[in-house]
Amino acid sequence: MSSPIATIRYFTTPSTWVEGEAIRQLERVAALPGMLKVAAFPDLHPGKGGPVGAAMLSEGIFYPYLVGSDVGCGMTLCPTDFESAKARPEKWAKKLKGLEEPLSEEEIAEYLPDSSTIAPEMYPSFGTIGLGNHFVEILKCKDLHHEASFKNSGLHQSALAILVHSGSRGYGERLLRSHVDKHRDGGLIAGSLEANQYLADHDRCIAWARHNRYAAACRLFRQIDPAATINRGDDWCHNSVTVNEYDGKQCFLHRKGAAAAEGTQLVIPGSRGSLTYLVRPTAEKPEENLWSLAHGAGRKWGRSECEGRLRERYSADSFRKTRLGSYVVCDDKALLYEEAPQAYKDIEAIIADLVSFGLIEVIATFTPILTYKVRGR
Repeated sequence: MSSPIATIRYFTTPSTWVEGEAIRQLERVAALPGMLKVAAFPDLHPGKGGPVGAAMLSEGIFYPYLVGSDVGCGMTLCPTDFESAKARPEKWAKKLKGLEEPLSEEEIAEYLPDSSTIAPEMYPSFGTIGLGNHFVEILKCKDLHHEASFKNSGLHQSALAILVHSGSRGYGERLLRSHVDKHRDGGLIAGSLEANQYLADHDRCIAWARHNRYAAACRLFRQIDPAATINRGDDWCHNSVTVNEYDGKQCFLHRKGAAAAEGTQLVIPGSRGSLTYLVRPTAEKPEENLWSLAHGAGRKWGRSECEGRLRERYSADSFRKTRLGSYVVCDDKALLYEEAPQAYKDIEAIIADLVSFGLIEVIATFTPILTYKVRGR
């Protein structure tokens, strides 16, 4: 199979800082056999083996390692009927507990339509978000720019919404490990038995992660108000490989830390001390940005360097309340430093870049009032 260097398109302005290693990773991806096009977004940063904040299109072959171990990682935005004016985030932050505990099989069945497709060893993880940059966040609407688009999403300006960021937990890790043990960073040929098996398992991970996010949203908010209505909202996957038609050919679209922009709207959050944006994709030629957009602010610092950079100026406790006045539930001191707002790029700059390229229009902004990460027993 021939391997000309694929075209790389950067949707970033000169004012947006991108780490050199992320660019080198993109260039290595562009040189892979079968790779046609690569799109990089302003949240681009280096990942384990491949770039995060990019979409990559190939023909005849696809690469599971580019999707990574958290297949199906993404976000769900769930509307509620709970009035924002009645929110008591400081009180709620103190009462939330037990969200890392396993659900019963009866509870799992409530959220997972066909639990028989899931290996029993994955049951304990269902309804939990994991660690890293995953969270459940309660939001209130700050500014509304396009009322009709906002209402079409089922959201209400005066009611709270729940944003969940999580993935397939250990499910995706097992899938990648089974591939890497045999193929390392090699690709799978389209139509082969191994490719078809991977894609079938991949789709189960995607579905599992989507249902898991809704379960996590309900689980948290029912501790606050058992009678509240929590609707299944829009869901956006950030780590996946899908079959897409391009130039009359069936190709494979890899997304790693890139949001699918094929619907009418999507959410792009910042760090814990920043606003979250609900946006409408507006690209005139969406194939140029590979039907994808930035998925968030993107990391500025590696996890291992955060505490060293911040410890002398900030205590871990100082990150339990943000500059916006929101509360952060996190009993893991190291994670508080790793997820500090300073460790991420400026979400306003990310949004401005996307607007400047004509890729999005802002529908509304949200302010976080409570973010749940992890609570000890």
